[in-house]
Amino acid sequence: MSLRYQISVRILLISLSIFLLGGSIGIWQARQSVNNEVDSSISLVLQLIKIGMESNKTHQTDWLFRLSHLKQTRHLKIQLKTLTGEIVNISTHHLVNKTDETPPDWFINLVKGEYPKIEYPIEVRNGLPLKLIIQANPMDEISEAWQESIAFFSSLVVLVLLTFLSVQVVFNKTIKPIHSILEHLKAIETGDYQNKLMGFSTREYDDIAKAINHMTDVLDKTEKKNRALTQHSLEIQEEERRLLSQELHDEFGQSLTAIKVMAVTAAHEKADTQQITTSIIKICDHLVTVVRSMMKQLHPLILTELGLKATLEDLLQHWEERSTSTVFILHYDDAVDYIEQTTVIQIFRVIQESLTNSIRHAQASRVTVSLQVKDDPDRLVLIVTDNGVGCDLDQLISGFGLLGMEERVKLLGGHFKIHTEVNKGMKITAEIPLA
Repeated sequence: MSLRYQISVRILLISLSIFLLGGSIGIWQARQSVNNEVDSSISLVLQLIKIGMESNKTHQTDWLFRLSHLKQTRHLKIQLKTLTGEIVNISTHHLVNKTDETPPDWFINLVKGEYPKIEYPIEVRNGLPLKLIIQANPMDEISEAWQESIAFFSSLVVLVLLTFLSVQVVFNKTIKPIHSILEHLKAIETGDYQNKLMGFSTREYDDIAKAINHMTDVLDKTEKKNRALTQHSLEIQEEERRLLSQELHDEFGQSLTAIKVMAVTAAHEKADTQQITTSIIKICDHLVTVVRSMMKQLHPLILTELGLKATLEDLLQHWEERSTSTVFILHYDDAVDYIEQTTVIQIFRVIQESLTNSIRHAQASRVTVSLQVKDDPDRLVLIVTDNGVGCDLDQLISGFGLLGMEERVKLLGGHFKIHTEVNKGMKITAEIPLA
């Protein structure tokens, strides 16, 4: 359902509600106005009759005819009733109403009320008693109320139509930027981050355009980083394969060839079997050392057998032997031993890369590794700090090592943060949910 349709329906419903409410109020006010006008006319005529009868005893009938022509009696029907029951109309206003535009019956029934019939006894100059009959004749007032209602509702209809037209004009102007934004978002969906939205005259749309352009820039930078990181990872993978192939060729190939030569030599009767055996044992010991080194580089076996704590202790001891000027401190929460193995491997790689960066670039005298499990919510918090030289964060983010660590943490659904300043060391924080 489109926005135009929703708003149009709402305007229509509101207009109908206004019509119903306005009609009810208008009819109620018209009914009250007619009742008040008729009551005041009857009261006024009765007062005038009392006064007129006392002051015009000799010309009472003539005075009544003049009274019936007053404008204030236009809502009344005044008649005289003789002793024989003959009715004489002395009011002419009701005759005029027949020439006016008559309101519809439903309006008359809603507005017209119950009005009393008043009979007032009088005596004319010949002494004959007569009865003055006064009845309400509100048609003139009802006709005026009908005309006012028509004018009111006609104005309301015009206002509603103008509102609809104004809404349509505004929508025609508003929908164009929306279509432009949607087309741009479709282009972003296909990976086109180069085109930018132009500014709009409307402030809200202009803010949306700026936000989308900023999002496009961020997506473009992120995609470029991911491509560079993927390319770097592929290069590292190929380099590891090359080193592994070279290691197998240099170490295993030469050692196996030497063992084969010694085995052939040992087949001769005059061969020094003891010396050949000693040489083969040395070569095998060397191959075992090489295999262990290669296995440790590919995946530390101690991590699977003894757990993360023992692996980190072994890693820190290894760095202490290579960098005697640096002190390594480990704070380890035993609850870490119960987390999943996939998370353990990624955390180990992050710590491994962090220590490598600290040793190679930070020139730190103290490196601290902290691993803790926090509650509410359950999460693993890794903090690696050093007191090295630090650096500018903008230059640091461009490194592939940090990008790799950040991607590992994000793959686990966590948050990765780096805080560093020149000559104030570095702090790496990673929070990974355990739920």
